[in-house]
Amino acid sequence: MEQVVFAILTILIASILNIILKKFNLPTAIGYIFTGTIVSLSFGLGGEDKILEHISELGIIFLMFTIGLEFSFSELKAMKKQVLLYGSLQVILSSFIFAIIAQYIFHFETQSAIVIGSALSLSSTAIVLKMLNENGDIHAGYGRKVLGILLFQDLAVIPILIMIDIFTKDIEVSTLLLSTSINMVIFFAILLLGKYGVDKYLEFSVKTQNQEIFLLAILFIVLASAETAHLLGFSYSLGAFFAGMLLAESHYKYQIEADLSPFRDLFLGLFFFVVGSRIDVSIVIDNLPTILAIVIVVMIVKALIIFGVLFFNQKRTAFKSALALSQIGEFALAIFVLAQNHNFIDEKISNILSTAVIFSMIATPFIIQNLTKLADFIFKEPVREFKISSTGLKNHIVVCGYGPLGRKVTQTLKNDGFDYVLIEHDLKLYQEALDDNQPVFFGNAAQRVVLESINIKDAAAVMITFHNLEKIRLISQAVKDIVPKAHIVARVRGKEEMEALKECDVYVVSTVGTLAKEMIDKLLYCSL
Repeated sequence: MEQVVFAILTILIASILNIILKKFNLPTAIGYIFTGTIVSLSFGLGGEDKILEHISELGIIFLMFTIGLEFSFSELKAMKKQVLLYGSLQVILSSFIFAIIAQYIFHFETQSAIVIGSALSLSSTAIVLKMLNENGDIHAGYGRKVLGILLFQDLAVIPILIMIDIFTKDIEVSTLLLSTSINMVIFFAILLLGKYGVDKYLEFSVKTQNQEIFLLAILFIVLASAETAHLLGFSYSLGAFFAGMLLAESHYKYQIEADLSPFRDLFLGLFFFVVGSRIDVSIVIDNLPTILAIVIVVMIVKALIIFGVLFFNQKRTAFKSALALSQIGEFALAIFVLAQNHNFIDEKISNILSTAVIFSMIATPFIIQNLTKLADFIFKEPVREFKISSTGLKNHIVVCGYGPLGRKVTQTLKNDGFDYVLIEHDLKLYQEALDDNQPVFFGNAAQRVVLESINIKDAAAVMITFHNLEKIRLISQAVKDIVPKAHIVARVRGKEEMEALKECDVYVVSTVGTLAKEMIDKLLYCSL
C-alpha cells in the first residue's frame, strides 16, 4: 500500500514536470515516463513491482473502453477491411520479416526468432490511441486505419501466447485452437446478451439521482467486461473495448465518458510511470549504441511494412499510419519476460530488447505530434483530412436544461429556425425531450467531455435555462475554459445573483418568470 500511495503521489508530482514540458509543447506521457525513471533511480521503486504494473493496466482498460464508446458494432463492421485485411497483413509480414532477421542475421534459434518477431510486430495501444484521442485524429482517415490495425494486434496476442505454449509444452495445436474458438463464441454470446441488459442497468442507476451510484455502475460494466474477456483467454483491453461498443449508441455515452475520463487519465499516467521505472540506466549506458540501432532499424522496417500494406490507399494516409504504428508495443515487454522465463532468450538480451521497446515508445509522441508536418514535407502540398465528428454541428445554440423555461426557449428557437442542441442531466426530463423529438444529449453540461461532444468550440452561444446559481457558475466556467470568449446567457433572480455571476462573464436576464423571447433577444444582442 505504501508503494501504491507513493507511486500515485509521484504522478501528482509529475504534473510539475509536465507544466515545464508543456511550455515546449511536449506530451504529458513523456513527463510521466521521465518521472518513473527518476523515481526508480532515486528510490528503487517500480521496475520489479508487479502490484503497480497490474494497477497501471487499468489505464489501458479505461482508454480502450472510451475508444469503444466512439464505435458502434455497425461501425466496426464497416471497418472490417482495416481490422481483418490490413491488421492481419501487418502482423504476419512484420512477424515473418523480424523473425528472419533474428534468425539469419543474429543467429537466434528458430523458436526464439519467431517469438521475438511476433513481439516486435505489435505496436503501442496506450500511447498511439491516447495521442490520437487527444488531438482528434482518431476520426481521421489514417486514425481509422491505425485503430483497425491495433484492434487486430490485440486479437493477435491470443495466438502469440498459444504459440509460446506450444513451444514450451506438449500440447496439440488442434486442442488449443478448438478451446480458443469455443471461448470466442462464448465471449460474443455474453456480449450480445449484455447489450440488452446494460442499458437498463444504467437507466436504473440514473433514476437514483446519485452520481456516485452511476459512476459505480460504469466501473462495474468496464471491469466485469474486461475480466470476462480475460477469463476466456482474451486481453483485458479487448473486453473493455467491446463493452464500450455496447454503449456506443446508449443515451448516456457522453456522460459515461465524462465521468470515466479522470480515472482513465490518472491510470494512464500510472502506466507511463511504470514504463519509465523499467528503464535500467546501467543497461542503457553499457548498450546504448545497440539499443539505438535496434530502435531505429525496427521502426524503419516496421514503417516500411505498414506503408506497403496500405500502399493502395492514399499515400499520405499510408505514410501517417506507418509512422504512427512504427514503435514496439507495451505487450512486447511481457512477451520478452515470458521468453526469458522459458529460456528462449537470456536475461541480457531480454533487458536490451525491453529497453529498446521503451525508447521506441518515448519517440512515438514526438512522431505523432509532428505527423502533419512530416506528411506536408514529404508530399509537399498539405491536404485537409476528413474527420468524423460526433455531431457535425456548427454555429448552433447550446441549451442547458429542459425545464419549463427550457421548453419555451427550444420551441421559440425551433419556430425561428435556429440550430440548437439540448443537454439534460435529469433522466425524466431527458426522456420528455426525446418524446418531443428534441435534439437532446444526456449529460452534465459542467463537464468538459460532454461540452466537447456537442462541438462547443463551434457553438454560437450557450443558454442556461434552469435556476441554480452554483450549477450556472460551474457550467459557465467549464464553457469559458474551452471557449474563453463564449456568449453565455443565464437566468437569475435579483441583483445579488446578478452580481455573483459578474466574475463568470455571463449575460444575465433578471426577473422571475422571464419570457423565453426576452432571453433569446438578450442572446442575439450579446452575440452581435
